[in-house]
Amino acid sequence: MLDANKRITISGEDALNALTEIELILVSLRKIGTYYIDKSSEEYQRATTDFIDNARITSRLAKVRGLITAGFDTTLGDDDMDDLERHIQGLKFWKPA
Repeated sequence: MLDANKRITISGEDALNALTEIELILVSLRKIGTYYIDKSSEEYQRATTDFIDNARITSRLAKVRGLITAGFDTTLGDDDMDDLERHIQGLKFWKPA
C-alpha cells in the first residue's frame, strides 16, 4: 500500500452524504425484512427488488464509493494495479448459475 493511502481524509460533508445514503439503504432493507417476515418469500423478494430498482440503490452505492475513494492515490504499482484494485481483486462477484 502506498504511504499516501495509509491515511486518507474525507470532508465532513462527504462523510455525512455517504452515511445518509448508507442509512437509507440499511434501514429500508431492515424494514422490508421485518414487514415481510411472516409473508411469502416471493412478496419479500418483489419488495426488495422494487426498492433496489425504484430507489436507485446501485447509483446511491456508486455515489458512496466515489465519496470514499476520492481521497486515494491511484498510482499504479508494478502489477499495473492501484491499491484499490489490488485490495478488491479477490472479490467473488455474482454471476448467473
